[in-house]
Parts: sequence; structure tokens; C-alpha cells
Amino acid sequence: MPPGSGKVIAIDHVQLAMPEGGEAEARRFYAGLLGIPEVAKPPILAVRGGCWFEQAGVKIHLGVEKDFSPARKAHPALIIDNLSELVARLQAAGVEVSEDEPLAGFVRRYLSDPFGNRIELLQPVG
Repeated sequence: MPPGSGKVIAIDHVQLAMPEGGEAEARRFYAGLLGIPEVAKPPILAVRGGCWFEQAGVKIHLGVEKDFSPARKAHPALIIDNLSELVARLQAAGVEVSEDEPLAGFVRRYLSDPFGNRIELLQPVG
């Protein structure tokens, strides 16, 4: 396709839901444990609650959902540069991390954020 032909070229961010009042837990998990800095939401959106976490190439936005239900199958997959270090930090904080079937080219683990949303962690191998 020629440039400007309407093709998808990137994902801007991943939106996950959280219950009302969960901002402190989101900050502890996403900024504190995963190390993704929080950025200010635009004022017009900040009044809705939730919080955004962004750094080079990773944007996870959490929005408040009135009748919240966690995403247990749909999930973001995050590339990690040192999976064993992150897993140790998560487990030391009481986060349960599990393994799944091997995926060629990656070491991978799964966990849930404080709200029950599924998160996949991938470290490329080789």
C-alpha cells in the first residue's frame, strides 16, 4: 500500500479498566512495581478519574469503569529487558506470577494487576 492509504501503522496506547477509587493501587503497581512513570491526563479527561502510565514505546491508560469487570483473557504483553529481576521484585511485593506454555523466542510470565486484569511479560531470547 502506498503511504497515506489508510493502513494501521502503530498502537498509540492500551486502555485497561479499573474500579472507581483505584488510582493509588494503580500507581503503586504500574509506576512503583513495573516502573512505568505516570503522566498527567489532559484536564478534560482527568475529571473522569483513572491514570496514565507512559515511557518510550509503552502507554498503558487505566480508566474508571462503573460496573468494573477485569479482563482475564484480553491483555497487554510487555517486553521486559530482565524478566527474572522484575519477577523477583513482583513476588517480593506479594504479586503472584505464573508460567504458561513456552512461546518460541521468548521467556514469558503472566500476572494480574491489582484489579485482576491479565498482564503478559515477555523477554526475548537468542
